[in-house]
Amino acid sequence: MAEAEAAGGAGEAPAPAEEGAELTAVIGATVPTGFELTAAEEVQEKLGSASRISRDRGKIYFEVPARGLPQVHRLRSVDNLFVVVQEFKDYQFKENKEDALKDLEDLVKKLPWTDPLKVWELNNSLKKKKTKRKKHNPQSTASKEKLNEDGQGEGTDQKDASKQEGCAQNAAGVEPASGQDTEKAQGVASRNGEEEEEEDNEQADVKDELQAGSGSETKAGDGKTSEGKAKVLKFRVTCNRAGDKHSFMSNEAARDFGGAVQEHFQWKADMTNFDVEVLLNIHNNEVVVGIALTEESLHRRNITHFGPTTLRSTLAYGMLRLCDPQPTDIIVDPMCGTGAIPIEGATEWPSCYHIAGDNNPQAVKRAANNICSLLKKNENKERIGSKKKNWDLYPACLMEMGRICTPGTGRAALLTQDKKCFAKALSRMGHIWRKGQTVWVNVGGLHAAVYLLKRTWERAEEKRSFW
Repeated sequence: MAEAEAAGGAGEAPAPAEEGAELTAVIGATVPTGFELTAAEEVQEKLGSASRISRDRGKIYFEVPARGLPQVHRLRSVDNLFVVVQEFKDYQFKENKEDALKDLEDLVKKLPWTDPLKVWELNNSLKKKKTKRKKHNPQSTASKEKLNEDGQGEGTDQKDASKQEGCAQNAAGVEPASGQDTEKAQGVASRNGEEEEEEDNEQADVKDELQAGSGSETKAGDGKTSEGKAKVLKFRVTCNRAGDKHSFMSNEAARDFGGAVQEHFQWKADMTNFDVEVLLNIHNNEVVVGIALTEESLHRRNITHFGPTTLRSTLAYGMLRLCDPQPTDIIVDPMCGTGAIPIEGATEWPSCYHIAGDNNPQAVKRAANNICSLLKKNENKERIGSKKKNWDLYPACLMEMGRICTPGTGRAALLTQDKKCFAKALSRMGHIWRKGQTVWVNVGGLHAAVYLLKRTWERAEEKRSFW
């Protein structure tokens, strides 16, 4: 037996949830190497959770309640997410290859799988519900990236930071069909910042799932659907290994560990069309076993038109966060490429003014296309503006425009279809604006009006409540 508990090698696993207690999870996240502290700051700011930076660079770990999964997926600085099954900070590997691999096999049945699989089930059910809501807006597919430092693929062995030995993604003795050490997988799901309505839907979904128990259509533990019909889950094991003191390769570890996983759960190995991806991350004597929560790296959320030097959205976010943008700041990217920095900036810091340019016309075209794609995607979620919000927007706008326009001579021409709301707002702002002329227009089939307003001599100040 591998002495996972010998000489400082005790494994750390999340405490199992007691009966009736809230389900929590330790989440692992891969981040751009060098931006671990930046990612930890974002997690603290948005989730209120302290992060621990891994000795294996490019990863952080933090604990959250399961109901916080939607917020976790909206983090801007993380590439991939996984729930930690157990972590061993000082795993003692045997020197003999066969013994070391046998120890990894035996480890499978000792791991605390129950709560991490519940988290995976909840995450999986949320993804399915979100997919149903977004069927009208399919996203492009792209290569997956898991547990790596700089997006070079999966299942990597590293002798040192600059040399790679090979890679493997294997399960239950299934060798890569190509006979090579590398196998790519395809996945879908680009993301960007969510609308308020979608956030509410996700939170409601989480609440419903938690109240229903595990809640997913497929039970990972017993291999049955919610209707009781047997459904065998498909899985694969992705192993990433770094260090020069191991007697085995990553493909060998993935193969033997995967074989034990298959025997333990009676799942079916499938390298490409899998339901569950088990992650085995080995960095010197540090071993982390996890279950993937993302199908595709989150850094692809905003980019649809790629160039030869496309910057990751997560890296762009890290660079911007280092600058600590403040409202009204002007942020300039003179070498914008495909537009990752201005797009990420406008999404996360909308109160700043973002300017981008490039001396390569093709780069400018790609950036413009990426911006248009993002705007179109957001427009598909919800048409710009809403009549409900206009009741607050219109009087506030009239007050602010009254402040900046010259008293007595200032003018404003405003176009709106929400004529009832505008008339009400104007009646409340009559001390600073007088209606001069109304022009009725047709805008794309919508009956709208253009109002010409003239500024009074009175000071723009809130003399009365808007409504």
